[in-house]
Amino acid sequence: MKKILKLSSIAFLLFAGVACENDDQKIIQGKDAAELLAPVNGATYVLLPENAASEMTTFVWNHAEYTQQTSSNYEVQAAVAGTDFADPISLGSTQGIKFLKLTVEEMNGKMLTAGFTPYSEAELDVRVKSSLGDNQEIVSYSNVITLKITPYSTELPKMYVVGNFLNSGGYGSDWTPANAVPIASSGFGETDFEGYVYFNQASFEYKFLPTNTGWDGDYGDNGDFAGVLVQTGESNCVGTGAGYYRVKADTDALTYSITPTDWGIVGAATPGGWDNSTALTYNASTKKWTGVVTLTAGEFKFRANNAWTINLGGDPDGDGSMNYDGPNLSVGAGGTYNVELDLSNPRAYTYSVTAQ
Repeated sequence: MKKILKLSSIAFLLFAGVACENDDQKIIQGKDAAELLAPVNGATYVLLPENAASEMTTFVWNHAEYTQQTSSNYEVQAAVAGTDFADPISLGSTQGIKFLKLTVEEMNGKMLTAGFTPYSEAELDVRVKSSLGDNQEIVSYSNVITLKITPYSTELPKMYVVGNFLNSGGYGSDWTPANAVPIASSGFGETDFEGYVYFNQASFEYKFLPTNTGWDGDYGDNGDFAGVLVQTGESNCVGTGAGYYRVKADTDALTYSITPTDWGIVGAATPGGWDNSTALTYNASTKKWTGVVTLTAGEFKFRANNAWTINLGGDPDGDGSMNYDGPNLSVGAGGTYNVELDLSNPRAYTYSVTAQ
């Protein structure tokens, strides 16, 4: 009889323990998804580089609700309008925080990475994804709003010069688009391409490519060799005289030209004053014009062909490139300097003057 009582007591305790354990394991379920409150549906944004650090907008939503109070994960997602978020872009994530601020630069970067075209308005659907825990469980989505956003680009559009000079000029294999030399326009939507190319051959041939990934849409000469571009029935452009050339092409006017250049430094700080340039030497390995020059304290500029037709000075517009006919440069103390002029990046021309 005592043994039976003991067994009954043990069974009761086991049952009670299991019951208590099951009471503690409460199942959490989603009740209501987050609601996206701001910005307003249909808001329009034109992003500008001068406002890069400014706030574009703040996405605000209320908390998603679950059957038990807990901290939620949130991700603001965007997608091309009308695609039902088939390929969503993550605009940012928070944990337990129900807002996300984005600067103009941040939003612009996300749009360019996703492949949206600069200066072309895009319609984006935006929603908030809610979930719990590291495993992103119990996922729900907010309402959807649509925004109209126009991104920008700070990268200048480029064309590429390809030909039989690439190997001898130190660029790579001849007639290979991937090794073609870039030239750049003055701005997005502009067609005035320019850059510098080392044609290191007595006679050379070349063409212009819209991209450096293939031959589609290539430009050549119309056959008269008078600086006229065509895309159908074109001939290779030709040139004679090895050297470092300023190359121009306009895909609207359909014109092109090349001008040989030999660069030097000129000015009150230089041995030749303002009348005679001190010659620099082109280095095909570094793609820079260099020279060791004795300078005095004073002003100077860089110019081609010992003349003022093509000259480069300071950068008053702050775009990171020396300007043609720009303001004088200066050196503060006399001495021996290593002078370098780098024209290898189209429309991003730079220099250095380093004391030896």
